[in-house]
Amino acid sequence: MEGRCSRSLLCCLASLLLLVQLSTEQFQVIGPRHPILAVLGEDVILPCTLVPAMNAENMELGWFRTTFSQTVFIYWNHWEQTEEQMAEYRGRTSLVRGCLTEGHAAMLLRQVRVSDNGMYTCFFRHGGFYEEADLEVKVAGMGSDPQVHIEGPEEDGVCLVCKAPGWFPKPQVQWRDLSENKFPALSETHSQDTEELFSVEATLVVRDSSVGNVTCSVLNPVLGQEKAMAIYIPEPFFPQASPWKPAFAVILTMLGLLLLGACYFIRKAHSRRMQVRQEKEHQQRLKKQEQQAKEEVLKTIDELKADLNQRKAAYLSAWRKAPLYADVCSLVDWRKEQFQAWSVTLDPLSAHHWLSISHEKMHLSWKDPSLLYCDEKCSVLGLKGITSGRWFWEVEIENELFSKWTLGVCRKDVRRTGNYLELSQRGFWVMGKGNNKYFAQTDPETCLSPRQDPCRVGVFLDYSEGDVSFYNMIDGSHIFSFPPISFSGALFPYFMLRYGGVSMTICSMASGSEGLPVPLNNFSPLEEILSTPMEGFSSGCGVNCAPPEAESLLLP
Repeated sequence: MEGRCSRSLLCCLASLLLLVQLSTEQFQVIGPRHPILAVLGEDVILPCTLVPAMNAENMELGWFRTTFSQTVFIYWNHWEQTEEQMAEYRGRTSLVRGCLTEGHAAMLLRQVRVSDNGMYTCFFRHGGFYEEADLEVKVAGMGSDPQVHIEGPEEDGVCLVCKAPGWFPKPQVQWRDLSENKFPALSETHSQDTEELFSVEATLVVRDSSVGNVTCSVLNPVLGQEKAMAIYIPEPFFPQASPWKPAFAVILTMLGLLLLGACYFIRKAHSRRMQVRQEKEHQQRLKKQEQQAKEEVLKTIDELKADLNQRKAAYLSAWRKAPLYADVCSLVDWRKEQFQAWSVTLDPLSAHHWLSISHEKMHLSWKDPSLLYCDEKCSVLGLKGITSGRWFWEVEIENELFSKWTLGVCRKDVRRTGNYLELSQRGFWVMGKGNNKYFAQTDPETCLSPRQDPCRVGVFLDYSEGDVSFYNMIDGSHIFSFPPISFSGALFPYFMLRYGGVSMTICSMASGSEGLPVPLNNFSPLEEILSTPMEGFSSGCGVNCAPPEAESLLLP
């Protein structure tokens, strides 16, 4: 009796020490308050700081673009990781290590490009705790000197053209004379080349022959720097007054009189043409009305189709929200029609070296029972993958108060080494427990509040509908469902232990199908499912019936 009390006291003390350790590892990540200026072709440093200051050498550091899948740079386990790095950043990034011990981390980005412009996220993780901060990089580059030339006479002045390629961001053009008086540009156009650099072309019409020199300046709005070129306009280039103008005016007057005389004859011909034109317009209106009637009919057909699809979706939603079982002791027939029991066995070759797999490959536990904490995720996969159909399996969990574990499904090619992220964007669909709280691994994490601790969890996978749901098989309550997604490739049952006294047992499915899964095409009609009471469902974990008051909904 005294030995049992001593062991209980030691377990409690270890759990308290774990909580203290987790609480002391919390920190904040601070990025630059203002945008970082980066000049094209040069190098730039993207810094982040830990508050309070602490040694970051043993942390996982990362810089990303808008999402975690757009990896710019990752430093983990004292090495720079390049497996998930975006191609355009390979060979251009490195870690500035000088101040890591003081909590200052920075990434060096070499040979800045236009595509480097925008937002970045720096990410710090230590153990099970992580924080991140945003920072902005503004890329700017000076292009070529502007080139100005005289295009030729324009109306009553001289047209000038100013061109300047290779600028970023979009430059601004200004025309000035020797007295710094500004001229409004006649036009200004911008274009981008394959490297996203801007070229500008501006035109100006100078009407004052006494101006002399005109300067075209191109300004970079980010750097505040400009390049300019001046051009001299000789006075002979301006149009001169011509003695032929009075004679030209007389000729125009005579032509006007002739036109007035011809208007009478033209008017008659125009009247006849108008009659023909009105007849054509009438025919066109009739055709247009006929076309509009056809379009209205097609629109009505499209609305009917959309309404039909909406009703179809509503019926499908109602089917998916139908009761999973009304009587927990009699769901065998319904399960055979809608879901098949998937016979899960563990794959020892995929197991972490700290895990112990039973001889029958149905039980998972720590290889060393005295192990209370592991600094990385220890996982194992099911032996067979699922590529179609509707399947379920049950897992019985034995765990202490402060333990961490997850279970669900994942793709075979996911990363399962070190402290990886179990997110759906990376091929994981899991729920679990940590720090005496239940959660679903979404981004951000979703906290769960089950009606009672789920010591037996049912995993329901509808491959064709892209649905992964979890149920408490003790009271029949729904725990969580991931948003529908289109799966590709095989999905494998997934089990992970992190710390604490925890073990998992896969419940045997006596009535389950053997062999590879096949799609289910003989589903019951929707009206029959909604009108017929659902039958109960027998767990394979040694419990024949759930409590009579247990009810559940099969939620999407």
